Amino acid sequence: MRINPSSLRSCRKTWLPVGKDTLEKLLEVDARLSKAVRVLENSRIKPWAAFFAHSGDSWFWLAGLLLIAFTGNEFWKRWAIILTFSLLILAVFVLSLKFLIRRRRPEGEWGQIYRATDPHSFPSGHAARAFLFLVLILGLGPTWLAWVMVFWAPLISMARVMMGVHYVSDVVAGVIIGTIFGVVLLVLLPLYQPWILLLIAR
Repeated sequence: MRINPSSLRSCRKTWLPVGKDTLEKLLEVDARLSKAVRVLENSRIKPWAAFFAHSGDSWFWLAGLLLIAFTGNEFWKRWAIILTFSLLILAVFVLSLKFLIRRRRPEGEWGQIYRATDPHSFPSGHAARAFLFLVLILGLGPTWLAWVMVFWAPLISMARVMMGVHYVSDVVAGVIIGTIFGVVLLVLLPLYQPWILLLIAR
């Protein structure tokens, strides 16, 4: 399997302290594993994989959060504002990494909207968002939604590889980043929660 030379050069120059041969072998394994997970065109599970892959789109989550923030009671307003604030901070960080590393997405036809508007794959923003929300909802509640996210977040992440818009390593990195951001934002919640309560009171 051929490795994209631009991916190799960019990864080496930015953050991986390994030699060219080692990096090439790691990328080779990553590409083969990602191809093995990818669903076939005529697979019965492809529609489901596509559904879960799209269900982590940022515009969908942001629209839902804004709706809750404007229509919910005090608990849900606070909840939605915290998640929206966290989502925006994570988006800035993930996009910065993508433009820094500039790893090209795997070759494929599905997901042209992602390939056109966001051609860089590392790390996976969908996986990062899903696990950010999982951690935050585990900390903030409600319990029933936390249980939904326990199953939904991994499905979103895996579906991104299955549909061929991410490598496995993209998703693993996204999971780690989203989890860390979620924990840090929960720990720091007492520092910024007064500002959120002030917004709700207006």
